[in-house]
Amino acid sequence: MKLKSAAFLSLLVLQCLAVLTVAQNDFDFFYLVQQWPASYCDTKRSCCYPTTGKPAEDFSIHGLWPNRNDGSWPSNCDEGSSFHESEVSDLVKRMQQEWPSLACPSSDGVRFWSHEWEKHGTCSLLNQHQYFQTALDLKDKSNLLQVLKDAGIRPGKFYSLEKIKEAIQEGVGYTPFIECNVDQGGNRQLYQVYLCVDSSASDFIECPTFPHGRCGSEIEFPSFSSLHDEA
Repeated sequence: MKLKSAAFLSLLVLQCLAVLTVAQNDFDFFYLVQQWPASYCDTKRSCCYPTTGKPAEDFSIHGLWPNRNDGSWPSNCDEGSSFHESEVSDLVKRMQQEWPSLACPSSDGVRFWSHEWEKHGTCSLLNQHQYFQTALDLKDKSNLLQVLKDAGIRPGKFYSLEKIKEAIQEGVGYTPFIECNVDQGGNRQLYQVYLCVDSSASDFIECPTFPHGRCGSEIEFPSFSSLHDEA
């Protein structure tokens, strides 16, 4: 009788763990988050360029984040799944260019990519190669800098928040969420752009919900090319 009770208890524990795992991996859509490097660097925190050199003046990937319609999100869904550069060896050059780390101290990006994979990628239902390639391809598809330039919005000036949002909505086809930060002079500046992607990570969609946060009505789109090279 004791053996049957122990077996039943073990089965019940396994079932509960399975339910928790499914719940942890459950999500409704992704945020593709891209950041503007000049805004990352032009703060009191400053930045450090990657060991591969100063990135190009273009938006770069912060991450591809599974999210739920209620605003919550899963994270660290598989603690046993570590990032392995060998899994994305054919993507590393693109990742260095389009997904660089600007955090200090200077690095080759591996620590940044590891964090994104372990916190968000393990919840994406994609394998490592699929996760990183999907994010890279979605970034290229959105082509944010060209979209803004086509609307007459170029780095180095102030623009209305609505004009930036409208330009991205028209160019990409979907409404973005704009996140701002503050430069060393106290000006609010375009920092990150959130676009929503369906749960299969195949295409953009209208966002079911937006993150919290506000920008001013006029925000700076700072120039990265004019920043000194001592970051």
